[in-house]
Amino acid sequence: MSSTTFEPTPPSRGEHGGTAGNTANNTAGNRAGDSLSTGPGPSFPRVLNSEFIKFRTLLSTLILLGCTVLVVVGFGALSAWGTGQFAEAASTDPEAAAAFAAQGGDLAVGVPTSGIAFAQLILGSLGVLLMSSEFTTGMARSTFAAVPKRLPAFAAKLLVVMVTAFVLTAASVFLAGLVSLPILDNYNLNLDLSSSQSVKMLLINSLYVAAVAAIGMALGAIIRNSAGGIMSLVGLFFVAPIAFQLIPGDFFVEARKYLPGNTVEPMIAVEHLPDALEAWQAALVLGAWVVVPVVLAAVLLKKRDV
Repeated sequence: MSSTTFEPTPPSRGEHGGTAGNTANNTAGNRAGDSLSTGPGPSFPRVLNSEFIKFRTLLSTLILLGCTVLVVVGFGALSAWGTGQFAEAASTDPEAAAAFAAQGGDLAVGVPTSGIAFAQLILGSLGVLLMSSEFTTGMARSTFAAVPKRLPAFAAKLLVVMVTAFVLTAASVFLAGLVSLPILDNYNLNLDLSSSQSVKMLLINSLYVAAVAAIGMALGAIIRNSAGGIMSLVGLFFVAPIAFQLIPGDFFVEARKYLPGNTVEPMIAVEHLPDALEAWQAALVLGAWVVVPVVLAAVLLKKRDV
């Protein structure tokens, strides 16, 4: 007898190709993480969440944030007491009264923001540490291995530190105002936290501290050393204004206006200060001090090895 052998019919080329294509697409989709991914590595929301987790789980970060609140509230209370003493002396001493009048405006409105100079130093240093510690500890290799493009990780860090600095400063200034109210009341001084000037000072000072934190983070990315970044920040915001004031010459008098630490006063002033920048000019100068180092840090981050 003869036997007939039936061979299985091979799948059509199109059918096989379609199955393989679907499998490849599914695998690529799983590797991408989700539909928000636009390239290699996780999506930006996931990078942002990862950076926020790293930010809030570091003990040093929490200590610096707590110190910021204590400093702003403490200096607000101390300033309220000092302003009350000054006002009390002005009621009996003609010289003190003349000095009080020479200050102009309502001194009580500036009490809640009296600790901003120290808050900017703490949160600016925090910005430096967040970036420089990535390189000193070797964490940058893991971070940029997970995010090969690098810039999403940098942008996520920048967003976290700026939003945190703004919110924390605004909350601390408001709390300092609440603590100062009963102290000022003892000296018959009124402080309206809901007035337009108080709200203006709270918002502008909070934005300013957020800008300082961004500058600090950019310095940390450029210098890649915690001590060097913090010293550069201190030199820019504390040493340079004093040096420019001590060195004689019209050039330094004019250049002092364009230092980042001197851009707040023109923006919060009730009236335009003589020999000072306009409010919009001060805002542009502060913005330039943020944009230039941040862009430079981003470029160097892409070009340099980890």
